[in-house]
Amino acid sequence: MAQQHEAGDLRRLVNEAHPPRAADLAELHSLQKTRKERETDATAASLSATLKSASREAGPRVVVREPKHLYLPQSPRSRAAAEAEQTDLIKEMFHEMGDIGLKPVVVYHNLSVPELYEHSLKYEPSTHIVASGALATLSGAKTGRSPKDKRVVREPGSEADIWWGAGSPNYEMDERTFILNRERAVDYLNTLDRLYVFDGYAGWDPKARFKIRIVCARPYHALFMHNMLIRPTEEELHDFGHPDFTIYNGGAFPANRYTSYMTSSTSIDVSLKHKEMVILGTQYAGEMKKGVFSLMNYVLPKMGILSLHSGCNEGKDGDVTLFFGLSGTGKTTLSADPARPLIGDDEHGWSDRGVFNIEGGCYAKAIGLKEENEPDIFNAIKFGTILENVVFDEASFETRHVDYDSNRITENTRASYPIEHIENAKIPCVGGHPKNIIMLCCDAFGVLPPVAKLTKEQAMYYFISGYTAKVAGTEQGVTEPEATFSACFGSAFLMWHPTKYASMLAEKVEKHGTNVWLINTGWTGGPYGVGYRFKLRHTRAIVDAIHSGELTKAEYEEMPIFNLKVPKGVSNVPQEVLMPSNCWADKENYSKTLSHLAELFVKNFKKFEDGGGHVTPQEAQKILEAGPRL
Repeated sequence: MAQQHEAGDLRRLVNEAHPPRAADLAELHSLQKTRKERETDATAASLSATLKSASREAGPRVVVREPKHLYLPQSPRSRAAAEAEQTDLIKEMFHEMGDIGLKPVVVYHNLSVPELYEHSLKYEPSTHIVASGALATLSGAKTGRSPKDKRVVREPGSEADIWWGAGSPNYEMDERTFILNRERAVDYLNTLDRLYVFDGYAGWDPKARFKIRIVCARPYHALFMHNMLIRPTEEELHDFGHPDFTIYNGGAFPANRYTSYMTSSTSIDVSLKHKEMVILGTQYAGEMKKGVFSLMNYVLPKMGILSLHSGCNEGKDGDVTLFFGLSGTGKTTLSADPARPLIGDDEHGWSDRGVFNIEGGCYAKAIGLKEENEPDIFNAIKFGTILENVVFDEASFETRHVDYDSNRITENTRASYPIEHIENAKIPCVGGHPKNIIMLCCDAFGVLPPVAKLTKEQAMYYFISGYTAKVAGTEQGVTEPEATFSACFGSAFLMWHPTKYASMLAEKVEKHGTNVWLINTGWTGGPYGVGYRFKLRHTRAIVDAIHSGELTKAEYEEMPIFNLKVPKGVSNVPQEVLMPSNCWADKENYSKTLSHLAELFVKNFKKFEDGGGHVTPQEAQKILEAGPRL
């Protein structure tokens, strides 16, 4: 009896020292999480306006986040108690209704990263947490962009500005068809049990910042744009108001291929008049990122700001370098320099105040990723990162390590993460006027020099050309080097004619005394399969010589046909590799290959010869003469 009495006293003492602070399990769970409740009336009204359609002329009634008790695992007793306290609105929300015009919508607005993780794991069977803490997911049937399905509305307010016709990425559609697709997307989104909205910014320069709203069905898409846009503070979110541009991502629902201007069940449509983009028939997240960039490629030049598809870093003395280059040229690798803070890896603007990053994050290729080659990217993959279409080892004991070499799903595996994940990032992501511009190419023909200094006209010519080359094995059917040209190193995202961007580049280069360089990270001594690729350490030595000022003082000699100025010497680079002809044993074959590449440049440039209305005929002729001369 004495022992029982002592045990009872002990339990009483414990209860008195640590009294229960919840009446039941549901209340206990509610104590686990705290959050500052946002004022949601204005947000709900704004979101309701965003979700208007012909079937919902007044817009739906929006509840920003579900009622608090619905987040919690509930017992029958606590559920009954909670249901008794529900308002008529909440009861109506969860009552089955066949009329979409009456159905209220639950919108998850700017959820935190942990909340988006939880929703992704709960509602998306293809989503998993891997060893690094990143969220691995699948984008569905489409694992890359669909450029042939991009449409831009031809409308009086902008049609004179847009680049249409040969070589243009802008396929036209009329306003009526855009409205049909918008209605299709919005009505689809309104049928869903839950929607995700992220409000963020494009542009780190406060004077060139645009409010972007993303409306989507998948938490993975919301997390992706949380990473890629600039994340607002609570105060900024409170004052966000009406967005400058809205993306409706109804990608899980197909376009009607019998609608005018449709060529498939996928359609990515932009209306500059309505300031909206509609996505149907593809769940590839990159379409949203590049949709924002397409918008910025239109609006920034109208403000006198040059939009650029480039990487950017800054030296200790504030000297800024821009890196242009297509896939496989080394843009990401070379712009990630431990001695130079990263301003951004992909999209920038250049204003009268200097350069700024457009994005709040990075979207890096993950195929073949290795820590020793790209430590900044490898170490950025942690909690908050999305790994798209990667393969991981489910069987490995307590690890789930990602196989970055696997192309089982696609070659285009990707990692999306906030720029703050880069240890060497400069925040805010702004810098001064560029001191150097480096245009990168991977010449698989093996005839271009590892570095050349460009004149203003040559800079315009090679910027408009946007050259690199594919090599055998990178794509099905490619058996020998194949030239690739992408105007301004990002043709798929241009809205104006390339000469518009090139003329702005030339003006800024001249005004700020910027040096422009062409660097070949590809082959020498012969084409791919015969010659050898330039060593990365030599390319890095060239970039270092540019940054130190060594190459601005160097002596130069001119190579034939392309008339490029090639330095006679670069520190830590073998002199014999600087002039390509020195590395070819077969001189006759070198001359033939050089002439062949020159012909490809000339053929590609024919569509730009008239200047596109953005340079005078005399200026257009000077640019043309700066290219190869056969």
